[in-house]
Parts: sequence; structure tokens; C-alpha cells
Amino acid sequence: MANPAPSRADIALNEQPVIRRRAEVLPEGEWSSDVPEVLRRVHAARGSRSSAQAWPRLADLPSPDSLLDIDHAVTLLHDALDGDRHIVISSDFDCDGATACAVMLRGLKMLGAKRVSFAVPDRMRHGYGLTPGFVDELAALQPDLVVTVDHGIACHAGIAEARARGWDVVVTDHHLPGETLPAANAIVDPNRHGDPFPGKSLAGVGVAFYVLSALRATMRARNDIRGNGVDLSSLLDLVAVGTVADLVPLDACNRALVAAGLRRLRSGQGCPGLRALIEVAGRDASRLGTTDIAFSIGPRINAAGRLDDMALGIRCLATDDPADARDLARILHEINATRREVQDGMVAEALVHVPQVDADVAALCLFDPDWHPGVIGLVASKLVERHHRPALTFARSEPGSSALRGSARSIPGVHMRDVIARIDTLHPGLIDRFGGHAMAAGLSLDESKWQKFRTAFTTIVAEQLNADVLERVLWSDGTLPAAGIDHRLAIALRDGGSWGQAYPEPAFDDVFDVLGSRRVGDRHLALELGRDGRRWRAIQFSGWTEDPLPARLRVLYRPAPDDWKGGDAVQLMVLYREAVTEPTGI
Repeated sequence: MANPAPSRADIALNEQPVIRRRAEVLPEGEWSSDVPEVLRRVHAARGSRSSAQAWPRLADLPSPDSLLDIDHAVTLLHDALDGDRHIVISSDFDCDGATACAVMLRGLKMLGAKRVSFAVPDRMRHGYGLTPGFVDELAALQPDLVVTVDHGIACHAGIAEARARGWDVVVTDHHLPGETLPAANAIVDPNRHGDPFPGKSLAGVGVAFYVLSALRATMRARNDIRGNGVDLSSLLDLVAVGTVADLVPLDACNRALVAAGLRRLRSGQGCPGLRALIEVAGRDASRLGTTDIAFSIGPRINAAGRLDDMALGIRCLATDDPADARDLARILHEINATRREVQDGMVAEALVHVPQVDADVAALCLFDPDWHPGVIGLVASKLVERHHRPALTFARSEPGSSALRGSARSIPGVHMRDVIARIDTLHPGLIDRFGGHAMAAGLSLDESKWQKFRTAFTTIVAEQLNADVLERVLWSDGTLPAAGIDHRLAIALRDGGSWGQAYPEPAFDDVFDVLGSRRVGDRHLALELGRDGRRWRAIQFSGWTEDPLPARLRVLYRPAPDDWKGGDAVQLMVLYREAVTEPTGI
């Protein structure tokens, strides 16, 4: 049954978020005695019923054998190793693609490959994936076998061109397939129709790691000594970074991979490139968490593909020379600073466009001829954060071109790739190419078709909206006793799980007295909060306003070790605040 059409009041822009508490689930399974009750409650609310489910192990990972076509892919790779054939890895230009490329490069060399190289398309000249134009450039490398990482499932024309040149093609991808598959020799993608592999949420880097694991197992079964003594777990630092940065759901499979990678990074065993990026980002490797990857490490790698050449990022991740890694990390750091400036300007321009959109619009679809195509996805994300609407932003694929490139971000309840696929079905020829996930997608079309697409996009999104979808919900794990908000709890919460997409980091809500406040920098708000005779320092990034604060606030927060103050100090990281004028009963 179709959702009832929302009223104008239901979908007005800029509605305030609502704090809701997760349903309390009793952690009834087997738990280690040293797990705090709060942490058990948090994991139980996310679906884990025991310590084994909360902290899945590598030993519990599903076998690669159930991946469709994995045997064909492994045979092609093993034959390439035996025949000293030239393997060229075709990489995507985001962090998942870069880490997947580095994993495949490093892993194949560990397994004995002598002739392996990589190439990555230019976002503005080639567009996304293995396009015919990119294949033309790959010809100079004279590949025998092309292995795609983090793309390929939608690259029909490019793969057909590669096969016509006599190259073998192995696709390793995790994106959703279309109705037909490209004519590759082998396609490994857990999201292929009918694929029985249970880990549907693997990132591209996770798929690459699985292919290498299957190759090593085959080599050992065939008594190929090149597979002996090869420890592929040394690649898990890269797997963790790519998985977290790509915002794939952290199911049990991904949490096991991420936790193992974090252990390597925290113990200083990460590859030179990641160690250099952690240093240049000002992070402490021994306390590194998924938030650091998502907001500090991943963006520095991504920046190369957005504004420059992702080959810089891949070289940083693939080098074994610490000095070379530090030089490349510094370059990535500088590119990321430029990216932030470009992004801030584009977001400001986008927000100027939004008031011109009807207040009851179902989705935001914006185009500016001067926007940079490498940053439009970040602008779309900011619009979603600000207005809680699916957003799609377009830029010219290159200056002066009529070809537009669009990047979409969504909200829970609106499957973005399905929306675009529906438009493609209803309006054949309107879209040139598209692909993506439920929460993010990309497409290309001609500028002359943009207005027609915009109308179709907002119409189809509106069909999927209802009051539940449109409610901006901030989830809380409930209240904490004042006496329990201490350094020990903050450490337990920070290190007590692989937090991320679909397995969110814990957050709590309580009512506090405002004992003091001040501005920090240009946009941040420092607070002193009190409750039940206790005081805490608190910080809300980008939370400063000129409006005076009320005497009491309901705060959604996360206890965190106060690294600035040191010792056993704890600080409350304020995620959201709202005024309290009457007793709340909590």
C-alpha cells in the first residue's frame, strides 16, 4: 500500500530534531564478567545478545567459498601469477577504492606477483569507473589481466572494450548490480542477485581482502609454496580504514574486520602511509577510534580523488618507505585543507539556493555551473544534515561541458539508488549512467535534461515520504547516573566496540544546569554543566550562537576522555542541546 501523501506542514524544511531513547533490551546472553552493565545495555540495543556477538572475531568470519564466481576469479589470478602476466588494478577514486587498491597491490605482491601495477581514472576527464576512455589509457600499460576494485558492476561499456582488446577482466565490487551484468570473466560482488554470501555490507576493500584470502587458500591447497607464511592479516589496517570511511553498515562481518584493523593501528603496526596520515592529522594512534578514521584519516585520503589525483593517496598507502609516506601524507593534508575551503564555499552557495525552493519540497536537487564535481557529494551530505531531505547536487563534469555529474545522499526510508533506477525506467534515455547504494548514489546526464530530471526526482521521492521518514530522530541510549559519568566509563565506551554506520557510537541524554559557557574559536561552544552536585566540562563543536543560553538544557552527549586536560578528566561531547523550561520527569 502506498504511503499517504504528506501535508505541507509534515514536510516543511528546517524542522527541529527529536531525541528518542532506544528501546531497552536486556542483555540476557553470555557476557564476560568484565563488561560494564552500561556497555552490555548499549550492545544489546544494537542487536548483540552476548560478548561473542558484540565483539565478533576473525575466526567467525564467513568463508569466501560462498561468494559467487570466487573460484573463477581466483583461477584467473593464480594463472596470472604462474604465467608472469601483467596484472593492472583499476581503482575507484575514493577512500574505499584507494584502500582496496593498496590491499590488492600489497596482497598480490605478498603472494608472489612480479608484474602488478595500478591505475585510477581522473574524475573530470574519465568519470567513474572503467569507462572506454579510461580503457584507452590503460592500453599503454599493456595489461593481460585487469582487476577492478570498488567498481566494475556497472561498467558494461568499458569492460566490453577491455575484453575486445584481449584482456581478461575480474570485477571485485560491492555496489548494487543493475538488471544485467557486464561481460567480465569473473565478477565477485556479495550483492549480486542470488549470491549466498551472508556479508552483504562488505565495502570494496573488504571484497578485495576476501578475494586475496581465497587466492591464498587455493595456493596452499595446490601446494604452491608462494602462499606459505603469507599473513594477510597485516592488510587489515587498510581494510578497517576503507570500511569505516565508506560508511557501509558495520554488521558482524565488518565489525570483526574493523576491530582487527584498529588493533593493528593502535599497536603501531599500521602501514607507513596510515601511520603518517595519523601523525599529520594530529591523532594519537594508541587511542585511535572509528571516529578518527571517519573524520580525520578518511577525508585526507578522499581529498586526493576529489581535487587532485587519487594516485597520490594510493602511493601513500602502498609505499613501505616511511620518509616517502610522510611526504605524501603532507601533500594529502594540504589538499584536504584546500578541499575544506572549496567545500565551505560551495555549501554557502547551496544554502543560498535552498530558500528559493518551495518550503514543502520533498527533496533538494541543485545545480551550479561553477561547482567542482569532486565536492558535490559533500555538499549533498551537508544539505541532508541541515534539512533532513534527500539531496542531489550537480556540477559540470568539466568546465564548459554540457555533461553533468550528480551526487546524491539520502535519509533512512528513501532508497536512493532505487529512486534513480525508477526514473531511468519511467524516462528512458534521460540518465546516461548511474549506480550506488540506498544512502548514496551517483549519475550523469546532459544539462538539457536536468530540469526534467529534477521534476521526476522530487516527484518520486515524494511518493516514498511519510511522517516517520521525515522525522529527524536523534537516538539516545538513555540516561546515566551522575556518579557513573567518569573516566573509566568514557574509556569503556570509546574502546568498547567498532562503532559506525548501523552500529552507532553510544550517546545519552540528561538534563543539566548550565553553570558557565564561552565561545572557543569561531564556532565552538564550551560549557560547564552540572547535575546532582557534580560538574563536567563540555564542548559542542560548531555549537556557538549569539543567543543566550537557558539555565537548564537537555543534552544529547557522549562521555569522552579529556585528552586536553589529561589524567582522569572526562569531558561531555555535546551532540545536540535544547532548552528545558519545565520539569521533564527524567
